[in-house]
Amino acid sequence: MRLILNTLLFVAAFGLFGCQEEDKRVKMAEDVKSDNLAVNIVTKPVIHAFSWVAGEGIDIDKAVTYVNKDGFMQLEIQGHNRAFNPIRFEYKVEWLDKSGMTIDSATSTWLTWSAAAKSPFTIKAVAPRTTAVDFRMNSRKIPN
Repeated sequence: MRLILNTLLFVAAFGLFGCQEEDKRVKMAEDVKSDNLAVNIVTKPVIHAFSWVAGEGIDIDKAVTYVNKDGFMQLEIQGHNRAFNPIRFEYKVEWLDKSGMTIDSATSTWLTWSAAAKSPFTIKAVAPRTTAVDFRMNSRKIPN
């Protein structure tokens, strides 16, 4: 019993202090991050706790931006699917100008992505104009 308690305390401490801070510009929808179907108000906290301990779902490791030789901002998002099943989702990158306003573009559409089970993945995008200085990415689960 003491071993179980010590293990749970270690896992909780690691979860609180050992994780990297998430990039606020990348928003992974809750139903994309987790690969369970339960949304019941009673079972959801238990399932979230189990998923957190088990490490299931999509994690974003880092988002890197740089300006290419032609002056366009490029984005590379590196993540990992920790689930035992592939996870399909849609994402949309919106590019922002220096005042924080969205740059209208035909490329700012929802795109489908599939992350293989227990595998890393990389999403890349290029800004439509040289006036882009930042980005915002949202995701959503693909409707069944």
